[in-house]
Amino acid sequence: MSIPLSILDLAPIRSGGSAAETFAESVRLAQTAEANGYTRVWYAEHHNMSSIASSATSVLIGHIAHHTKSIRLGSGGIMLPNHSPLVIAEQFGTLETLFPGRIDLGLGRAPGTDQLTFQALRRDPAASDAFPHDVLELQAYLGENSRIEGVNAYPGHGTNVPLYILGSSLFGARLAAQLGLPYSFASHFAPDALVQATTAYRNEFRPSEFLAEPHVIAGVGVVAAESNSDAHRIMEQVRRDRIQLFLGRNRPTPFTEAEIDMLLDSSHGESIMNMLKYTAVGDGATVAQYLEDFARTAQADELITVHNSSSAAQRLASVEITARAMNLAG
Repeated sequence: MSIPLSILDLAPIRSGGSAAETFAESVRLAQTAEANGYTRVWYAEHHNMSSIASSATSVLIGHIAHHTKSIRLGSGGIMLPNHSPLVIAEQFGTLETLFPGRIDLGLGRAPGTDQLTFQALRRDPAASDAFPHDVLELQAYLGENSRIEGVNAYPGHGTNVPLYILGSSLFGARLAAQLGLPYSFASHFAPDALVQATTAYRNEFRPSEFLAEPHVIAGVGVVAAESNSDAHRIMEQVRRDRIQLFLGRNRPTPFTEAEIDMLLDSSHGESIMNMLKYTAVGDGATVAQYLEDFARTAQADELITVHNSSSAAQRLASVEITARAMNLAG
């Protein structure tokens, strides 16, 4: 089985590190992905999270594009309720004009943050209800015929930047099917509805001028190392880092190791660990077998991998080991 692999770069700001270091790490990651046969690298919009540096998503995409040559780059995703469709069309129209044939626009309807920050973004709490309409308005700005007479996106008009609907529920799956757009399921952190959503998307898909056949991208975690024991050791640290990230947010001091042990066994810890349900852990052969099996389960045409690690070197090694095992470069 041969399936295209891509990467979702969550642009992590590591403990004791800086956003500048993260951006340099993201450049190296994209260059490594490009050299090893990955299809695309996406970046996600998050706000008010001190551990994630991809809040200005379109700016980061432009920076990475400047330092790479051919790999596709895009958003996974832009949280459209936070923005006007016109502004996003202008941003991604600009990116497509600067880097033709390399830009993707993945769209989600969640705020990508907490409610207080959502208010600081000056968005109406009901903005997500307009998501389907906003997708169509954005799509029209990037095409030839705006839905608002006399208003066009410059740059953007006629660029036809490809759109992808992102989601973790049946809502996004059915919307993508109705609009005839590719669908990306966030199984790397919201695994529970994976099969139900991808089945609904395939069953309800309507061909469009943009896409003749359904196209599913499924998210999956990866921890690849030279040996199974090394990979499991890294994965254990990933699990502990997740507890610090989600339960230790805004704490004045980090949890102790003993506190993390307790939290891992708590109901909150179990919920957080469930986010890692679909994670390939092991050496190259083990990871390759897992990804092939997962692709069948997810009914996926492409996998977007999240290489979990506690260091930049481990992440790059995971990217390279996975590419070799999956024979991405041919």
